[in-house]
Amino acid sequence: MWPGQQPPGGEQNPQAQNNPYQQPGYQQPNPYQQPGYQQQPNPYAQQPAQPPTQPPQWGTPSPAGAPTPPPGGGGGSGNGGNRTKLIAIVAAAAVVVAAGVTGFLVLGGDDDDPVDVSKGSASPTASVSASASASSSSGTDDNPRSNETEKPTVAGWKVVVNPKWGIAFDVPADWEVQSPGLSQGFEWEDKKQSDGYDQILQSGTAEYKSKWCSTDSDKDGKTDDTALAMVGTKGAEGAKTTDEIAINTPAWWVFGGYTEPDKKSITFDKKATAFTTASGIKGSYAWAQSTNTPQKGKCDSDGKAITFGFKNSNGDYVSWNLYGAKGVKDELPKATIMQILSTVRLHGTPTQS
Repeated sequence: MWPGQQPPGGEQNPQAQNNPYQQPGYQQPNPYQQPGYQQQPNPYAQQPAQPPTQPPQWGTPSPAGAPTPPPGGGGGSGNGGNRTKLIAIVAAAAVVVAAGVTGFLVLGGDDDDPVDVSKGSASPTASVSASASASSSSGTDDNPRSNETEKPTVAGWKVVVNPKWGIAFDVPADWEVQSPGLSQGFEWEDKKQSDGYDQILQSGTAEYKSKWCSTDSDKDGKTDDTALAMVGTKGAEGAKTTDEIAINTPAWWVFGGYTEPDKKSITFDKKATAFTTASGIKGSYAWAQSTNTPQKGKCDSDGKAITFGFKNSNGDYVSWNLYGAKGVKDELPKATIMQILSTVRLHGTPTQS
């Protein structure tokens, strides 16, 4: 069964989605169901369980706020879909961010309502353009509470801060930390939504090997870079427990970043694992991953993701999310992922009320 009919809330456009955490039993029609997949039962509809020997059928997970596409081609390019778009949103800054041929621009303070500033089919392996990335991820001028002023808890590592949700964590020195005002994630076609799309976004992000794979899949003369892994944090509006967040979220990152429109290749933890970070934050985490997803593009791969659900200092449910390529050279090891997770901590008073 899929973790939810729609991506967990907290970062997406609230007008485009219902609250996936308030759907008992997830018995609504599968919004991600696409022609050709209608013979498969909706995993979230609590239909008769399938034989335990078979992997769970994803009726299509529900994203929970999204990051930049990891290795894996941005999702589903190998399935003939090529419908996943990388989204990059810069709050309160007039910066156009390129995601293949699709970009979003936010000229206000709310990164939940992106404005489409370019048209055309999207490249699943697209990532933020060099010029936009440079102008939005490095300086400290656009946010006084910049990562530059924070001290890492792991010697030699870098600090990632998300003032919006009052969260901080550390990443190894070779990761690229983005501006706290940048939200990144994935968008895909979903005809059940009013605008025809669904998405998953997160902010307070960092990328590992941002140019792990580069290609010009749409033959427009511009190289699209795919990161090996991405990590960030987001809200989880509507959640009732940390277990819900952990179980319902990671599959959406794998779907959006690596397998869309395919769901059959995704498996995920049915039970969350309790976890306490080094700073004493208690919550739950769970994993999702894809195996043998059909692939065509140069940068396509299987993907994996982990979500840690917890509460911030305002008592709001939030999540830490990391996703990356699976089964590739230099794949981010689990030990490093868990070490990054252990550094998650509360940071100041959340600006999101």
